Amino acid sequence: MVNVVGAVLLCGLALIGTAKAQDVNVLEDLQRYNKLRSLGIEFAHFFRNASINDLSLPDPRIPSQQDLLCIQELADLTMGLSAGQLWALKMIDSWGYLPSGILTGNFYDLGNYDECLNIKQEMSQSTIRGKYCFLTVYPGKLMGVNSAISNMVSVKTATCFPASCSAAHMNLFIAEMAQRVLNLNISSSGISISDSSCQTDESEPLDGLTIFTIVILSVMASAVLLFTLYDYLLCHNQNELPILVKIFSARVSSRALFRVVENKSNPNVIDCLHGIRCLSLFWVVYSHEFIYTVMAPNINLSYAYTWMELASSSFILHGFFSVDSFFFLGGLLVTLISLRLMDRTKGKLNVPLMYLHRLIRIMPLLAIAILVYMKIMPIIASGPLFQGGYSGLEGCENGWYWSLLFVQNYTNDLCLGHTWYLGVDMQLFIISPILLIVVYKWGKKGAGGIFVLMLLLSACLFATQMVNNYSMLTKSIDQDAMRKLYFATHTHAAPWLIGFLFGYFLHLNRGKKFQLGWVAVWSGWALCLALIFTSIFALYPAGKWDAAQLSTLADASYYTFTRIAWPLALCWLVFACMQGYGGLANSFLSSPLWQPLSRLSYSVYMWHMFVQEINTRTTRTSTYFSDYQVMLKFWSDLGFTVLLAVFMYLIIEAPFAGLEYFLKPQPKSVPVRKANTNAIDAQQDHPKKDASKLDGLTIVANAN
Repeated sequence: MVNVVGAVLLCGLALIGTAKAQDVNVLEDLQRYNKLRSLGIEFAHFFRNASINDLSLPDPRIPSQQDLLCIQELADLTMGLSAGQLWALKMIDSWGYLPSGILTGNFYDLGNYDECLNIKQEMSQSTIRGKYCFLTVYPGKLMGVNSAISNMVSVKTATCFPASCSAAHMNLFIAEMAQRVLNLNISSSGISISDSSCQTDESEPLDGLTIFTIVILSVMASAVLLFTLYDYLLCHNQNELPILVKIFSARVSSRALFRVVENKSNPNVIDCLHGIRCLSLFWVVYSHEFIYTVMAPNINLSYAYTWMELASSSFILHGFFSVDSFFFLGGLLVTLISLRLMDRTKGKLNVPLMYLHRLIRIMPLLAIAILVYMKIMPIIASGPLFQGGYSGLEGCENGWYWSLLFVQNYTNDLCLGHTWYLGVDMQLFIISPILLIVVYKWGKKGAGGIFVLMLLLSACLFATQMVNNYSMLTKSIDQDAMRKLYFATHTHAAPWLIGFLFGYFLHLNRGKKFQLGWVAVWSGWALCLALIFTSIFALYPAGKWDAAQLSTLADASYYTFTRIAWPLALCWLVFACMQGYGGLANSFLSSPLWQPLSRLSYSVYMWHMFVQEINTRTTRTSTYFSDYQVMLKFWSDLGFTVLLAVFMYLIIEAPFAGLEYFLKPQPKSVPVRKANTNAIDAQQDHPKKDASKLDGLTIVANAN
């Protein structure tokens, strides 16, 4: 959520308008700024009547071959403009204007990206191609406003030049042109072009890692296609399929993925978890949608300042509670399934197999996601804002291995930003065998010890915030606070441990029906809703921009206690639904329609930011920021994400999950199961049948 704040603060809002100009009349400065609006047209007029002397570089150094080529192509552009040739006119037509409404946050004019890059004109000595670059203007410096914030506010407009000209060339020409034509003395600090913002239609050759990624995806997709055809054409008995067909056939995998099972009165099946998982997933995706929308070229970005003071924005600004929901589910299911398994094996727990099972579940899709984000995204996407490819490319190049070691939440090189959760979840899972042995061997005394551990870790979180004077308020949070209070494993241990203890409670009372009076039921729901809405809205008054700064004690108390309050509210929600006191909530959360998406949740989690980043950074026009527009983008991005997630599930997730067929000993004879066999136990024997009933040892969940 902190990314929202950074983007909003950088927009400057109305700081330029409210700042006091120094020694210059504001109206005159605005007139100077307006002279720059139609810079492309002024550029065209300049070059249409330019002579060879005008095109010479105002630089005392000896011109290089590249300098001479740039001058030659600019001369060709001059002749093309004088003759009214279409390609030359397109080069000017694709320019953007300096946008109006900068005081409302309109900081981009994207021009016509495709028109510029599609320019290709054969000349006598060379082929002129278009180069699309951003011209960055600092209005504060041009208008005489001198403040730290106003100097951070920049306006970007599109320009188009011959591809042989570098940014250094164009900066010299623009400064010279502004001086001669507009009588403006512009320094490089006030208006400039950077090579990092420039793009051409020339694509770089595929490197080895890109080719490897394409080959892996192609081989897996081909294998799935081959075995699917084999399944449809040659396998007439679906109960006697070869192992490889079971692993690779899309028919088998999709049958397991999309199967909807009616709810049954089985105390071992917690149907409401499907709905909780899916709603939390929606919350995650929707919150990230707001982040990407704020980062987009909006014409009214300053509205984000007002939006952050709305009560409804608290659902987004405090969207990190969706993460706590998944930690709660992870701890709950690890306990339920593992303790049931330990009951059957008389306390024995195959820890290496647990870890291997988890790695097979998580690692393949994570590794493929890293490759696809890094190497495939630049191939399939392009746009004015897509220079450099994936936004986290540097982190992936420097520290991709930290993600595969699941310690990425403690490094500065975070590859896929949202996968910090996987590191925390894996680290908590690694210590789970110790906790399982403790509660199995020492029972309630062991559970009491884990409860004390949870309190100690919460106290550690409180102390960290107090000692460092950190604030988790949206308007004052910083990156150091995020790293120590949000990404650190121990700060999320409380929800996971509460889920663990609640799972132990359910294990002890499996099959037991609690008879509660209406007073207890209504009190439970009232307390549950109070905890939920207090967690979300408690900081709403203090979050206003003009509100007094919240004390560190109050801030730390809120952040610490809500880490406990939120999972406690979920404990009641799950308990009430299981015991028949859920009412409408249980009917909604336990609907069988949630089951397919619940099984697909890990893949949706991995790919949703891939779709969001592509759709945001490939935009050709400026957008409008509002809740309604974000909602439209959310449903659009979610739809494409689900389609991509299904595809990746069929060719990556399901085949690798099928490797467990080779890890388990194959019995000579299959014993007959009773009609009321535990659905979760059945999942242990047939992992591809129903991935949602629920394999707690493999739950990855979806995080913010």
